Amino acid sequence: MTVHRVMGIETEYGVSAPSDPGASAMLLSGQVVNAYAAPLGRSVARARWDYEDEAPLRDARGWEMARSAAHPSQLTDESGGSGVEPDDPGLANVVLTNGARLYVDHAHPEYSSPEVRTPRDVVRWDKAGERVMLKAARRIAESPGLTPVNLYKNNTDNKGASYGTHENYLMRRETPFAEIVRGLIPFFVTRQVFAGSGKVGIGQSGETPGYQLSQRADFFEVEVGLETTLKRPIVNTRDEPHASADKYRRLHVIIGDANLCEVATFLKVGTTALVLDLIESHALPDLTIERPVSTLHAVSHDPTLKQLVSLRDGRQMTAVQLQWLFFEAARAFIDSREEDDPGGQTEEVLRRWESMLTRLERDPMECHRELDCVAKLRLLNGFRDREAMDWNHARLQLIDLQYSDVRPDKGLYQRLAARGAVERLVSEEEIEEAVTTPPQNTRAFFRGECLARYGENVAAASWDSVIFDVPGMPSLQRVPMLEPLRGTRDHVGELLDSCPTARDLVHALTGR
Repeated sequence: MTVHRVMGIETEYGVSAPSDPGASAMLLSGQVVNAYAAPLGRSVARARWDYEDEAPLRDARGWEMARSAAHPSQLTDESGGSGVEPDDPGLANVVLTNGARLYVDHAHPEYSSPEVRTPRDVVRWDKAGERVMLKAARRIAESPGLTPVNLYKNNTDNKGASYGTHENYLMRRETPFAEIVRGLIPFFVTRQVFAGSGKVGIGQSGETPGYQLSQRADFFEVEVGLETTLKRPIVNTRDEPHASADKYRRLHVIIGDANLCEVATFLKVGTTALVLDLIESHALPDLTIERPVSTLHAVSHDPTLKQLVSLRDGRQMTAVQLQWLFFEAARAFIDSREEDDPGGQTEEVLRRWESMLTRLERDPMECHRELDCVAKLRLLNGFRDREAMDWNHARLQLIDLQYSDVRPDKGLYQRLAARGAVERLVSEEEIEEAVTTPPQNTRAFFRGECLARYGENVAAASWDSVIFDVPGMPSLQRVPMLEPLRGTRDHVGELLDSCPTARDLVHALTGR
């Protein structure tokens, strides 16, 4: 049992045009993607997304929803689920040399990180997405005729709309989905005590004055379901593994917030990876809670962390106390086994998890250097004290928004980071390298390197394929990548180095 698992994060960014409030969000988002991709040349801009193996309506509970019954936003295998035609100028969709996907999803620019294998690498390539968005915004600002945009790494416009930050974890197919649901619901309901990004206003539109832990919590309405934009479920059932379906399932987690604090992201994915190992090993005690949806909301609405959670077995405890039970199960299971822990990241997750829960119980403000929900509250309380503001003051929502601005001179998180007021886990040099370079130890290496080396001959790509268009060959050549741990530098690095052209690579792979 370790935190080493194939995983990644996809984030939809908030977008606005202050000089043109009525501008189409779809067109602005397309402008963002195209502004970033255009200078990269044909090596990136030519490759389309390969939708062939996508199945967004397949349900992990054993059925597939009829297309006629699906909301257009669920049809992510058609024009990104945006409801526009593929040739619409607002629809942009590119694959980057770092193995990530950058595209327009539901009228937002979305960065989907490449597959990685450790929590620290999740942080690194997620941060690379922030730099991609910053570079795009700067290029737009420097381009005559384009409407300047502001980009925000957040999850709500405080007008009743929410947009997602989704996590993805590869799991063993044989694990019964009912066990996954049973174990994850209480974990997701309570992990917001350290994984929430904080929000001014209670309710979907922030209509009730106050502050809460999570930007996403109020938008979840059911415990389990297939949808991602309507009737949002705590556990999403989309069964689209992007890998060998007989071996793997991809757990698609839609309940997380967009974190800027690196420790919060590290803990969010690291603790989730450990809980998934407990579930796969049938080593997690039954911690089922009563009324999960209403409890999710109630926990988020109480930044003092005193809200009680009722378990089905009759016990009552706070969200932090329930998280302690998850931690203790993981700690005991790790101690009972002897497994390699490359880089010591499993122990680091456990150490930080324990430290975080200890300090959250004692005084949540002790975690202001590591958690967004605490760092933001500390900033807001400073403004409130100086200006004698009540929670219903309109300026506080603007400060909330400014926290998530990706610009170094405007974003309040960015300014905290610049003066060393938040803890960093990865260096700026590591992040900048990750903007253009793929992870070395997953198939993302093959995808990204193919774009970098043979981009003009890559017709399309996806998580599990690269399609080459080689002059002189009678048809497109599709290279499947159904095993996420093949296509690494160790696996194909020498092969790629020995193939100066796409024709050479296709011949080496297929004999054609």
